[in-house]
Amino acid sequence: MKIILIRDAVLTHLTGKYGSPFVCLPVSTISPSLDTFSDLYASHHGWLYNWLWRKLGCRDGAADLAQDTFVRMLATQSADSLREPRAYLSTVANGLLVNHWRRLTLERTFLAALASHPEMTAPSPEERALVVEALCRIDAMLDTLSPRARQAFLLAQLDGLTYAQIAGQLDVSERMVKKYMAQAMLQCMLCMDDVA
Repeated sequence: MKIILIRDAVLTHLTGKYGSPFVCLPVSTISPSLDTFSDLYASHHGWLYNWLWRKLGCRDGAADLAQDTFVRMLATQSADSLREPRAYLSTVANGLLVNHWRRLTLERTFLAALASHPEMTAPSPEERALVVEALCRIDAMLDTLSPRARQAFLLAQLDGLTYAQIAGQLDVSERMVKKYMAQAMLQCMLCMDDVA
């Protein structure tokens, strides 16, 4: 079972890095670190799974996040250079946990908003998944902005305020509001490029 999971992680990594999992690579490019990765996986997977299970209280979620942690490690870090593997793995897993909880919060908020509008037809599970994914991307984009730029963007987009009104509310110049909005629009465009 573990060999299959490792193989899948390597194929996922190679697909992301080279475009196809069936690219012919010289054995020397993956063999040494694959052996080290395999040893690291065998030594620490059980510990990481239990650590995540205690935090989540869900075996399936813990298994998914443990697997995602090792895939992330394979994609970004050489297993050969890790001095403290458990510290590294727990740091990566903790970041994935935060993203997981943030996504759950967004999903619950979206479902509560849907429930408060009974006249609307219920979206299909696919539509709900797409909306939640879009909300996660928007949330991540907003997280890249400074607090003032985020507030200016939300005041313009959600409340429909003019730049002059936003400037008055934030106690900054209208020129500064334009700068905030330019920053926000740039992040929106970068977010759209990532999706395309």
